Amino acid sequence: MTPSANALAPPSPPSTPRLRIEPTRSTRTLLDGGWWPRSTDPLAELPGLVLAIDRLHGPIVRLVLNADAWDDNPRQLAIYRRVLRLGYFTSQPATLLTAICLNDDRIDLLVVPPETAGGLAETAMALAASAGNLVHSSQLLVAAAGTISEARTDSASRHSWEGEGGLLRAAPAPAAPPPRQQRTGDVPTITTKEQTMTIARHTIVSALRQRGQHARADWVERELPTQVDPSQHAGLLATLRLDLAELSGSTAR
Repeated sequence: MTPSANALAPPSPPSTPRLRIEPTRSTRTLLDGGWWPRSTDPLAELPGLVLAIDRLHGPIVRLVLNADAWDDNPRQLAIYRRVLRLGYFTSQPATLLTAICLNDDRIDLLVVPPETAGGLAETAMALAASAGNLVHSSQLLVAAAGTISEARTDSASRHSWEGEGGLLRAAPAPAAPPPRQQRTGDVPTITTKEQTMTIARHTIVSALRQRGQHARADWVERELPTQVDPSQHAGLLATLRLDLAELSGSTAR
């Protein structure tokens, strides 16, 4: 993507955004909500989102977006009588948008790709807007798909995972994307909570032992690192049926 030739890009008429916001503004969560744009045109999609966040958290002065996920990269956006700065970075996940408000408040939103199926998109936004969510934006669609699949599983299959006799296997980690060449100076000026949050292994072990699931606790103690990345181990945490909100009290930053 290359920056738009227009220094100041006029927006399209604002549309009502498909937006879910976590209402408590909890510090025990990675994201503040989820957004499902209808297209990858920033001039059509951003004005409605900005106005919606304005009403909840005060006026936005800057947006940070992924450099390659949008049709164009305008650097400024005029909305009524004010101008917003737009920053684009290849290091910003395509699934994450960060809004900076006038009072320095920061809003981190999951960005659901426009072509995503409705049920999956709604589930992902609901997870992103849940207090205590510790799943990174890049893994939320996977986690949402798992939630939908689990809801369709018959009760006999679900109960079979609750016993202690089976062999517990970690879900395979998703293949890492190929490295991308970074442009000079292409580093966001802010650090999102997604980049810093992990779960202490002993917290997971303690939660399992409180349930009486000692075999699983022993396996976690042997196999997982001292600090567990919720994104890397999202499949395993879902299999263990752990409530990430319960674990977030011992989150390391």
